[in-house]
Amino acid sequence: MSQKQIAIVLVLLLNLTGSFVCAQKKETSKKEALTLAKEANQHMKAGNYEKSLIQSRLALSQAIKIKDNNLIARAYNTIAANFDQLSESDKAFFYYNKGLEYANKTNNDVLKNWLNNNLGNIYCFDKKQYEKGIYYYKKSLHYSTKTKDSAQIIFTKLNLTWAYFDNDRYQEGLPYLNYINKHHKKHGDESTIVALNMLNGMYHSHTNNTKKAHYFFQKAIEKGIKGTEKSDLSYSHLEFSKFLLKNNDYKNAYKNLVRYNTITEELNDQEKHNKANVAGINLEIDEYKREIDKIETEYKTKQLFLLQEQSRNKKIVIVLIAVLLLFFILFYFYSQNTQLKQKNKLKDLQSKVQENMINASINGQELERKKIAAFLHDNISALLSSAGLHLHAYTSKNQYSAQEIIKTKAILEEAHDQVRDLSHELMPSLLARFGLFDALDDLCEKNSNSILYFEYASSVDRKTRYDEDFEIKIYFIIMELLNNTIKHSQATRSELSIHEDNDFLNVNVMDNGQGFDSSKFHILEGFGINQIKARINNLKGTIVINSKIGFGTTIKIIVPITYQKKIIRPVFQSQ
Repeated sequence: MSQKQIAIVLVLLLNLTGSFVCAQKKETSKKEALTLAKEANQHMKAGNYEKSLIQSRLALSQAIKIKDNNLIARAYNTIAANFDQLSESDKAFFYYNKGLEYANKTNNDVLKNWLNNNLGNIYCFDKKQYEKGIYYYKKSLHYSTKTKDSAQIIFTKLNLTWAYFDNDRYQEGLPYLNYINKHHKKHGDESTIVALNMLNGMYHSHTNNTKKAHYFFQKAIEKGIKGTEKSDLSYSHLEFSKFLLKNNDYKNAYKNLVRYNTITEELNDQEKHNKANVAGINLEIDEYKREIDKIETEYKTKQLFLLQEQSRNKKIVIVLIAVLLLFFILFYFYSQNTQLKQKNKLKDLQSKVQENMINASINGQELERKKIAAFLHDNISALLSSAGLHLHAYTSKNQYSAQEIIKTKAILEEAHDQVRDLSHELMPSLLARFGLFDALDDLCEKNSNSILYFEYASSVDRKTRYDEDFEIKIYFIIMELLNNTIKHSQATRSELSIHEDNDFLNVNVMDNGQGFDSSKFHILEGFGINQIKARINNLKGTIVINSKIGFGTTIKIIVPITYQKKIIRPVFQSQ
């Protein structure tokens, strides 16, 4: 093994040894802090508040050094509880809040329960701020329920009941009292039996159940005399006094009130004694407080430095992630946009192909109409007319005509009429001979009846002629729209109006029918709108459909006019 490799191994061993030593020191400090915390708690329970406060301060110093939030919160709770016992409620309130601040950084729900409950006590008993007290009691109940601590649940619900009852909110406190009455025997504590009986007495006094109220107050006082909770006993005498006064038993009310005052004075004397005992150590406690604050400030400074370092690193990571994320988003949108453009191109291509197919079909239909109409008019109709003339000539020469000849003549005339009608239907003669406007006027007149009337209006001279194909296309577009009105609108009146505007033909078709939701295109497809739109697109025009259910329909068409092509004749010069 080379010297370099040996040096690396030695460095690693030193690092591991250092880490192990640090871990051992931290574990030792933690054990010391736990031992000090237990001793402080034992001293407090024994009434040695000075020793408890000193031990708590030492436990807090150790806990802050090893950055153990759980131990810090416990130490603050013990310090606060000492001041609570010494009736120093402001100091207790301060340290309970400090304890809760650190407890909230841990998973110790038991400690959170104690601290919230203690803060609720201070708000309700000392500050008389019931809403805040109830808030902290409910938080305490949340944590005791979470840890499934049945005894603590009973205790917290007892506090909530008292907070509501002492504020005359009996209906809000009643569910908690019912729960305690049901479960106290199994999960309750003897220390709460006096308070429970007192609360039952208060509730029955409120509901004017004199017998039950008297029973529970008496039971509370009996249990209180035997017990150690003098504060609960004093409150029981006070509430019993109020009840007796309410029921006009002034003598016993006075006796209980005197008893309340006596116990209260005893408690006050005890409180003064405690304060006298603690007065001598106040200066020392303040010195401890300054030292604790100093340690805590150093801890917070280090923590702030670490947080700033973490924050800086986080920002760098966030920026890198944001840049990568932005790159992926831009790439995603670019690829999506490319796909969308391709899809749109494909759709446009499909739409154009479909439109070209429709236009080709329409043009083919119109061409076939013209051919069939011309063939029927020029050939079939002419042949039928010729046959009719020959029959007429024959019957003119012969005075007597056979019955078959007469029937044949009638059949030929009927066939001639039907061929002529079919020819006109395929290609109206008015359209070919007199132009678009006479043909449309005739179309409106033919379709009008007693149920639906078509009104025709045009500002264009009736003699105006356009390109023949243009007139045919416009005629059949309007004919389709009028057919839709007849079939679907249930209208009683419709208006067709036409006017020219800068080489554009404006066509408006309006009706007062039932209308439809024009935003739902699938409804329109059944009306042949696709074919109409294809014809208008073929003419480079536009169509706008406005319709509302119950308010009729308006269709506006604008198409560029195709005029007749002028025939240029050669000009010959004379010599």
